[in-house]
Amino acid sequence: MDLQLNGQVAVVTGASQGIGLAITRTLLEEGMRVIAASRRSSPELDALDAVHVPVDLMEPDAPAEVIARALETYGRLDVVVNNAGGPVPGSPLPHAGFLTRDDADWHGIFEFNLHATVRMCRAALPILVEAGQGVIVNVSSANARQPSPFNGEYSAAKAALTNLGQALSEEFAPQGVRVNTVSPGPVVTPWWTREGGAAERFGEMIGATSEAVLTQVGPEMMAISVGRLADPQEIADAVAYLVSPRAGSTTGTDLVVDGGLLKTA
Repeated sequence: MDLQLNGQVAVVTGASQGIGLAITRTLLEEGMRVIAASRRSSPELDALDAVHVPVDLMEPDAPAEVIARALETYGRLDVVVNNAGGPVPGSPLPHAGFLTRDDADWHGIFEFNLHATVRMCRAALPILVEAGQGVIVNVSSANARQPSPFNGEYSAAKAALTNLGQALSEEFAPQGVRVNTVSPGPVVTPWWTREGGAAERFGEMIGATSEAVLTQVGPEMMAISVGRLADPQEIADAVAYLVSPRAGSTTGTDLVVDGGLLKTA
């Protein structure tokens, strides 16, 4: 299916690995030109024909810098995918519970998972509104609807992000800008698989190996209906559809890609 994206310009945050890398690759394959924002690049990102902007999105001026780079490089902006999120560097998830987290932990999670997106939208929306068209997709989480006791502050930040997307969709749809959310369940990304990552940390809590957490114990404990964690490409495909003209009547939606983790709407 032709998604009719050829020649359009997208900004993708958190683009160096995992879901963001898959989104970047997919949009490039659809003929888009991509500004890829992340703290650092990666060999996989370097192999793609994207323009990398090295930024820390927790810095207040970083989103405006990324949008400015898109305009300087390509002279237009059509799509913004706010994918960056997750644990703050130096403060890994999951953790042992609510009482182990202090104000700094909560502040960091909200800066990275909510405020960075607020600033990116603030920088991008005037350009999209002036053009009379454009799309924003925010990558949230199934935890926004089903909070985890091991990631309480992350769940709360993602719930706020999902709410933000709905509010922006209402305000800016009359001006030609669509805003949607994609909410993945657990996805096989470096967050889970790296040394010291979520699989290892969760395994230490329950007495299981990282491999068992990824392939059996985790899907069973989380009651994932399909019996496995999602592949990043499955999230990227959902994003590609939502940013395309094929989804021209879709705004304000939250597309859940969670393998059946959520049992209620």
